[in-house]
Amino acid sequence: DLPTEHRIKLEAASKRVIESTQRRKRILNLVQEALSQLRLDMKYLMFDLEATRRERDAYKDGFESDF
Repeated sequence: DLPTEHRIKLEAASKRVIESTQRRKRILNLVQEALSQLRLDMKYLMFDLEATRRERDAYKDGFESDF
């Protein structure tokens, strides 16, 4: 029911808002995926660190028992 000139302006503005919202959703999804991957990588690194510490301690205990 709006005059054509107002309708055109509102349609352009609403398209920009929709595109901006979709872009933000894509960015948010990418950030969430990156954080999930980072959490997984941190778990692997912590596991590796603990295994390395256990190996070091076992080596150290074996070395000290030789003397």
